[in-house]
Amino acid sequence: MEPKTYKIGEAARLCGVKPFVLRFWESEFPGLSPIRTPKGQRLYTDEHVRLIARIKALLHEQGLTIEGARKKLAEKGDAAELLRALHAELSAIRALLARPDATSDHT
Repeated sequence: MEPKTYKIGEAARLCGVKPFVLRFWESEFPGLSPIRTPKGQRLYTDEHVRLIARIKALLHEQGLTIEGARKKLAEKGDAAELLRALHAELSAIRALLARPDATSDHT
């Protein structure tokens, strides 16, 4: 299933910023890299929109600088990556335990 995408104007409107702000933030925040169509049109996913909202909150509501917001997002990114790795590990353990031969004694 294709993820929902938004053109730059739609994404900007959803997040309450101007399109030029999104273009600028793309150069400042490595995680904000929209999909490009063959003609170069930017397409933002729901994940991008959530990131844009987070960036806006960090800059406008919390008053962080761009560098401060970058650092805060990197911290969150590290934590999110750790949680994804833990989730994958737990899923693998569950799958092993769910196998019919996992409960039998192999001695």
